Amino acid sequence: MELYNSLFHDTAALLEKGQPTSWKYEPDNICKELANSELVLQKDAAYELGASGKGSANYVLFTSSSELVSEDKVLLYGPDLKDIHGDCDFARIVLLRVGVLDGDDEKVYRTLKDIEFAKYHVNLEGYMVRMSPESYREQVRLSRQAIRKGISFRQVGNSYIKAYKQDENVLNATVIFVTAPGFDYAAMKANAKKASDVTGTLTHILEGLPTDCSVCSLKGICDEVEGMKELHFGVGAKGTDKH
Repeated sequence: MELYNSLFHDTAALLEKGQPTSWKYEPDNICKELANSELVLQKDAAYELGASGKGSANYVLFTSSSELVSEDKVLLYGPDLKDIHGDCDFARIVLLRVGVLDGDDEKVYRTLKDIEFAKYHVNLEGYMVRMSPESYREQVRLSRQAIRKGISFRQVGNSYIKAYKQDENVLNATVIFVTAPGFDYAAMKANAKKASDVTGTLTHILEGLPTDCSVCSLKGICDEVEGMKELHFGVGAKGTDKH
């Protein structure tokens, strides 16, 4: 699973100027979990991460390389929740190392989507998440009560890691939060779109594509993503398209 590796390097380059706070995964140090997402009304909110008009991005990257993801941890670039006093920029980036995914290409695709959808099952007290897959943004409204109780990115990150590791295919998970000003959130959002395009391209490959690159609608993403052409032609060789 190396299709996303170039995006790992792009992400590292975007974050290299920052000095993150790092915490090892603690499965027992998590937020209070709810059965459903809590509605935090504007009148009860302390502030909003990634609010309208602020930078925002959210994406998940997969790899099988232990050099890229080797442990379970939470990284924070910027102030923690208790130190934020108003709406601010926000990004949540998840790096996952997965094992060898057995089965045909369709099963691999479904497995990746199942892992990615774990984020929709993380419902934390006082932490209302609004995601827009079409815009690659994530907005989070924090309640004043949650801030008073001491909610932190350390706990939130642990909660996400716990959710991802419910899937036996996930070997390691790193959850990155970015709240500091000065980072290129637009570039992070562009990475989110590329990651989505890579995953989406897998479905098109499964449906069968022309093997003449000059007429293929996915030429742009194949040119950017190492290994995509090999996967395309590997699948195409099994199908009915011929050179």
